[in-house]
Amino acid sequence: MDLIFDVQILAHRGAGAELPEPVLASIAGYYHRATTTSRPMGHLIALVMLILLGSLAFRATGGHDPSWLIMSSVALTVPTILLALLHTVPSAVRLGNRSGSAAEQTRLARSICRDHLLCIGCMSAFLVLWVSRHLFQPW
Repeated sequence: MDLIFDVQILAHRGAGAELPEPVLASIAGYYHRATTTSRPMGHLIALVMLILLGSLAFRATGGHDPSWLIMSSVALTVPTILLALLHTVPSAVRLGNRSGSAAEQTRLARSICRDHLLCIGCMSAFLVLWVSRHLFQPW
């Protein structure tokens, strides 16, 4: 969902150029709603992340999946969850509050977009690993 707003940045890829105010306002408005005014939903996202980690732990202890699959999954999920918790969400909160200059808000918006593009790549790789595992070695 976040990428729907983040992609507005791609039309303004000029290095060092500030994003136009309507673009900043649109992205910042979304992040204000997503991180501040809909606060209980943020806890739901954190819960989903915990469920994912718990599911991986459960699968690891079950012994039915190869260790390379579990380790690859952990390598794809843990860094992205930490990135979200330590960088993306705090940056989104700051951007949503419109704190800082237009240049600082532009930097935050671009940083959040990069984080989300990295995360979607990792999520896609995770999905490919698990789907291909079960396509080629069904239960």
